[in-house]
Amino acid sequence: MSHSKRKTPITAMTTAVSEAWKKAKWHRRHRREERARLKVEAEGYVPRSHREHSSPWTMEKDGKLYLGSEADPKEMRK
Repeated sequence: MSHSKRKTPITAMTTAVSEAWKKAKWHRRHRREERARLKVEAEGYVPRSHREHSSPWTMEKDGKLYLGSEADPKEMRK
């Protein structure tokens, strides 16, 4: 069986393996606070954005990096 390959030579600029735990933590906090607001403001409730509790700029992954055509085949593996 062959390795999966990226179609586009773009990768994340990071040393972090995953930031899923942080996303889950922020979304849990957001849902908890929204449930509390819904109980208090039942009639005039307007949902807020999850961005009030999180910011992609404070996460471990700093952005994307374009590797170009000279990308190493090892970097093109998923």
